Amino acid sequence: MKQQKQLVDFFNQQAEWFAQFNNVDTLDRVLDLCESAGLYFVDKNQRVFYWSQRLEQLSGLPSEKVVGKQALPEYWITDKDTNQEQFIKISGVNGDRIEVKKTVRVLHDKEGGFAGGIGLLADVSVKNGITTKASTEVVRTVMGSQNFHGLLSRSPGMRDVFQIIENAAETEATVLVRGESGSGKELVAKAIHELSARHKAPFLAINCAALSSNLLESELFGHVRGAFTGAIKDHNGLFQRADGGTLFLDEVAEIPLELQAKLLRVLQERNYTPVGGDRSINVDVRIVAATHRSLREEVKRGRFREDLMYRLRVVPIFIPPLRERREDISLLIWHFISQHNAKNFRKIEKIEPQAMRNLLDYAWPGNIRELQNVVEYAFAVGRGTSMRCSELPPEFREFSEIDKQPSEVKSALILAPQKEAMAIRQALVQYNGSISSAASSLGMSRATFWRKRKLYDL
Repeated sequence: MKQQKQLVDFFNQQAEWFAQFNNVDTLDRVLDLCESAGLYFVDKNQRVFYWSQRLEQLSGLPSEKVVGKQALPEYWITDKDTNQEQFIKISGVNGDRIEVKKTVRVLHDKEGGFAGGIGLLADVSVKNGITTKASTEVVRTVMGSQNFHGLLSRSPGMRDVFQIIENAAETEATVLVRGESGSGKELVAKAIHELSARHKAPFLAINCAALSSNLLESELFGHVRGAFTGAIKDHNGLFQRADGGTLFLDEVAEIPLELQAKLLRVLQERNYTPVGGDRSINVDVRIVAATHRSLREEVKRGRFREDLMYRLRVVPIFIPPLRERREDISLLIWHFISQHNAKNFRKIEKIEPQAMRNLLDYAWPGNIRELQNVVEYAFAVGRGTSMRCSELPPEFREFSEIDKQPSEVKSALILAPQKEAMAIRQALVQYNGSISSAASSLGMSRATFWRKRKLYDL
């Protein structure tokens, strides 16, 4: 009652201030603050008159199918429910029962009678990055709103990438994706294809670093019968098989110089000649290329044609490494956990706090692919419903032990180059790029730290 009196006094004193606002707009701003939880309102007859977007995601029920209709039993609010909090199970998007925390507040009319109520359903599966309840379905639902054609992220930097992908997909421009190994370059290429007018045509991919020069030429451009020993029949290359669609050239910087001229001709003339052939073939293929190297640097070193570089990087897209979008680490961990949980070999329902801290603090040099492998490792070596530090790969435990040591003995513990490189990388992340602090934490001088950083190309 004291709180209500304070509110009455507040509204009476600020009546003129409140009068200047649009009531609908003000309520909309208040509801925005509840975006992370599922919010609903019912009237005195238990008819729903507000159903939030978050609640749509949790329940799988769109607002147009709920608003104006009688609330389901799990969403009922009675005049006895005042200030009630309980854990309940509701039907999720896949029809499975998921657990949420239900908090209700009863609304009264001016005479004190029951006028309806407000209900709030909170996801109890994740708290501070640590799962406290078994609910992988909820995790999967949360990620659904952060899934851009297979690219999972809630990072502001990645939202810019998604926008460029959408814009580029509307054109026929050649795209060059730059990113570290394991960062998801092929997923970007697939997203461009799926969003483009070519989405019904083939999407084909090749790793240019995986084949020798002769094999790569044959795979890209095909060959005719008798072109070389073993060519017993005609072979259609990727360009011909991808006609009308998209061809993804991964690690394009590794293409030998002698093949770069032929690739340039395809981009310019839209035709090519198969190996051993005597006639050209016209093709309509969109190229999306990817590399973890700087093509400009490769041009300076004489390993890549400058004219081809300009043809490939009409629309450059840079994917930030995972260490620069740390808000995605927990999201991705639970994504891969939910995938393994679905196989019913082992179900992980929570991550021990120290294990989660190790995962969040790690520099992830192998990016998302490495993270995926770490989760798979944990499922393989561990048992039970909790992911523990002992179930993480050795490098996590090794660095944890290094981090516990006094700074004056840390450098003595760093014996192997791989461990030293990892420690330097971790120190840079931990101290936000501060050379002095990172060097001091490892017991090194600034000069030694700079030299080793250059040695390991960090």
